[in-house]
Amino acid sequence: MNANAASDKITINGVVFNAIPDARPVTVDGQDTIVKLFAARCKELGSRTAHREKDFGIWKAYTWGDYWTHAKWIGMALRKLGLQRGECVSILSEDRKEWAYFDLGIQAVGGIASGVYTTDSAAQLAYLLKDSDSRFLIVENEEQLDKFLEIEGEVPGVLKVIILEDEGLHDLDHDRCIFIEELYDIGRQADAAEPGTFDAEVEKSRPEDTALLIYTSGTTGMPKGAMLSNENIMAAITAGAHGLPAKPEDEQLCFLPLCHILERDVSIYFPLAAKCTVNFAESPETVFDNLQEVSPMTFTAVPRVWEKIYSRVLILAQEATWFGRASFHLALKAGQKRTKALMEKGSVPAGTALNYWVWDQLVLKNLRRMLGFDRMRRGGTGAAPISPELLKWYWSIGVPLVEGYGMTETAGIATINTPDENKVGTIGKPVPGVHVRIADDGEIQTKGLNNFQGYWRNNEKTAETFTDDGWLRTGDVGRVDDDGYVTITGRLKDIIITAGGKNITPAEIESRLKFSHYINDAVIIGDKRKYLTALIMIDQENVEKYAQEKKVPFSDFASLCRAAQVQDLIRQEVEQVNKEFARVEQIKDFRLIDVLLTAEDEELTPTMKLKRGFVEKRHKPLIDDMY
Repeated sequence: MNANAASDKITINGVVFNAIPDARPVTVDGQDTIVKLFAARCKELGSRTAHREKDFGIWKAYTWGDYWTHAKWIGMALRKLGLQRGECVSILSEDRKEWAYFDLGIQAVGGIASGVYTTDSAAQLAYLLKDSDSRFLIVENEEQLDKFLEIEGEVPGVLKVIILEDEGLHDLDHDRCIFIEELYDIGRQADAAEPGTFDAEVEKSRPEDTALLIYTSGTTGMPKGAMLSNENIMAAITAGAHGLPAKPEDEQLCFLPLCHILERDVSIYFPLAAKCTVNFAESPETVFDNLQEVSPMTFTAVPRVWEKIYSRVLILAQEATWFGRASFHLALKAGQKRTKALMEKGSVPAGTALNYWVWDQLVLKNLRRMLGFDRMRRGGTGAAPISPELLKWYWSIGVPLVEGYGMTETAGIATINTPDENKVGTIGKPVPGVHVRIADDGEIQTKGLNNFQGYWRNNEKTAETFTDDGWLRTGDVGRVDDDGYVTITGRLKDIIITAGGKNITPAEIESRLKFSHYINDAVIIGDKRKYLTALIMIDQENVEKYAQEKKVPFSDFASLCRAAQVQDLIRQEVEQVNKEFARVEQIKDFRLIDVLLTAEDEELTPTMKLKRGFVEKRHKPLIDDMY
C-alpha cells in the first residue's frame, strides 16, 4: 500500500482509492459509479480472464471483453424493449456469469437490478415483482419460469420474461417470454443502429442514482426493498479495499446467492475494483468440489459452510488409520499452540514456530490442499455469528479466517477483522469511512457513505431505521472495547428477559452450541419464563455416523432424533456448553427439531438464518413441553 503524490489518494495493489473514504465523491481509479468503473476495467483488461464457469464439466474462461459485450447487448435490448431509467429488473437465477452480465447491463442503462432467491415461492415472487414494479424478469430455467406462469395474471407490469436455459422449453410459445439469445440479437441490432449509445448511457450515471434494490430476508414481516446507490457501493468497495485488499492475480469462488449483498460485493463489485478472476460454482451442492478445483486465494462464506467443512475434516480424521489420527492430533496441537501465541502475544516463539512448521509440512499442508485452501491468503465469514473456537480451529490448520460484519443497509460492510488486526470473538474494527457508536440501550449504530438510501416506497420504515441525527439503527446490541474492536452480544429484539428479570442475549450461547459438530443450529427460549431451554437441529451427517458406529437403529431423520443414544449425545454437548456460562444463562432442557430444514422451508431465510419467531411459533408444542 503506497501513498500517491496527491495526498487525497492512495494506491492499493495498483488501484487508486480515496485516502479518506468518507470524502465525496467516492472514486476508484477516478470513477464515481459502478458502471463507469465497469467500462474502464473492460477497456483496460480486454482479453484478460474475468470469469470462469463449467461447461460440460470443463472450466471455460470468459474475458473482460466478453463481459462488456454481453452487458452492452443486454442493456441495449432492455432499453429497446421499453426499460426506462429508474425502473427495476428482477433476476431469478442461481449464480452464473449471466447474473453479472445482467447486473451491470441493467445498471448501465439506468435500470435498478433486483435479485430474487431461487428458493422463493411463486407467491413470494409475485410480491417482489409487484412491490418493485419490475418491468422485466430474468429466469434461469423451466423450474423458475413455472413460478412466473403461475402468477402472470397478478403482474401485468412485467413486459417480458427472459429465459437463460431452453432445456424442456423448445415448444414454448408465449408472447411475454423470450430466450437469452433472442435478447442478445435485439441488443446487437440496437447497438448497430445506435452506435455509442450504450457508452453515453454509462456516462449519464451519477453517484446518487439508485443502483440496486435488495430485499431483506424477512426474518420479521414481509421483505423490504433496501435501496443502494452508486455512492453506497463505491464506499463499500473503498472500505473493503482499505481493510482487506485483493490482488489482480487473485482467484475467487462465487457460490452464495448473488441476491445477497455479501456475495454481490465479494463476487461482482470488489473483483471489479481489484481486477480479480471470479469462478462460478456449479451449484451450492458442489461448492466443496469446486473449492478443490479452484484453490482460491480469498474465500468468503457464511458460518454454516465453515462449520460443514470443519465437520468433514473431523469425519475424515475419525476414518483415518491409528497413525493418521495420531498425526492429525499432534499437528492440530502444534497449530493450536501457535495460534494461541499469535492471538495473545502477537508473535510466536521460535520453538513453537519450528514445531508448527514441521507438522505443517507433514500433515497440515496436505490437509489444506485436500480442502482447496492451499493458496488461501484469507478466509472471511459474515452474515451470522460464528463460534470463536471455530475461528481458532481454522487458524490452527493454517487458514487465517476472519470475521466481519455488515448489513444490506450498510452495503454489506461495516466492521472487519484482518489477518494482521484480529481479535477473535469480535466483529473487528469499523472499516475506514464507517463510524460506530453504542446507543444508551446498547444498540450498535453506524454512519458512513455506505449507509443505504432508505426502503423502496416505505418512508415510515426508513424513518424508523435512522436516528434523528442520521445514524443507522442496526438492531444489534454490542460494545466497543478500548482498542476499537466491536463485539455483538445479540439482537435488540431477541433479548430474553426471564421471569426473574434477568436480561440475556442468546446469540453467544447459540454460537457456542453450534461449535459442536453434532449440532447444526439452535434457538434459545426463555423470554418471560423461569429458565432457558433450547430447540436444537442436529447435524445429520455427523450424528448419522455416530449412530452407525454405536449401532443405534434408525430408519429416517425423525427416528434418528428420537433415539435415546442421540438424545444423550446432545445432552452431553449441552452440558459441556453450560459449563461456560453463569447459572442463569444455562440451558435446563432441550428438544430436537426432527425435520430437516433447507432454504426452501419457512423456518430458514435463504442465507440459512433461523427465523426465530417463526421457529418458536411452529414448534410451540415442543417449547410448552419443556415448561
